[in-house]
Amino acid sequence: MLELNKIYNMGCLFGLKQLPDKCVDLVVTDPPYDIKTRGGGMYKHHKKGYIRELDKMSNGIDRMVLSGLCRVMKKINIYMFCSQKQILPLLDYFVIKRGCHYNILTWHKTNPVPACSNKYLNDTEFILFFREKGVKIYGEYETKKTYYVTPLNVEDKRRYRHPTVKPLVIIRNLIINSSMEGDLVLDPFMGSGTTAAAAKELGRNYIGFEIVQDYVRIADRRLRGVTRCLN
Repeated sequence: MLELNKIYNMGCLFGLKQLPDKCVDLVVTDPPYDIKTRGGGMYKHHKKGYIRELDKMSNGIDRMVLSGLCRVMKKINIYMFCSQKQILPLLDYFVIKRGCHYNILTWHKTNPVPACSNKYLNDTEFILFFREKGVKIYGEYETKKTYYVTPLNVEDKRRYRHPTVKPLVIIRNLIINSSMEGDLVLDPFMGSGTTAAAAKELGRNYIGFEIVQDYVRIADRRLRGVTRCLN
């Protein structure tokens, strides 16, 4: 078992192999679903194995990742940010094939990027929640909303130098609703550390994987400034 409360500089598939079966209580993750693995994309990396891993996920989450996540969860209990085209494949995998309950949550951005030539604005992100039978939802009225309306996280994007930083309030609510103090929260695409920051604030343990070393350093610095919330 890997050391708890640490972000590891490794790819998600390799990282998942380091975890034993049924050790994770909750997964909250934002996979890099708009991936450019050639040319000047931000996920360009010198490791050919990592490029192949991203290529598999460029049109959806690779089944090897999904099966690895299901293996390490005690029971399926997972939130995944995703693109519109990933909704049907993920519903098929978790609901049709694995019999999970599901919810579709949304984050509506009040200041989306103004790119709308021959398409609708990219002003909504989807969060799919899948849970196995018997997995409870905790939280309260204020944390159980299924849609959020906020501006893009411009300040945090600048501060943490990551292009897709999610609002901390959303991640906090997801963790409150689907885990208890002392539980282990996993994010296999940790990025700038938002999931870990929320988990630490709320008294949960966490493990994260992130292949980009600069993001690991940024997340580690960020986490040093996080203290647990007093209830």
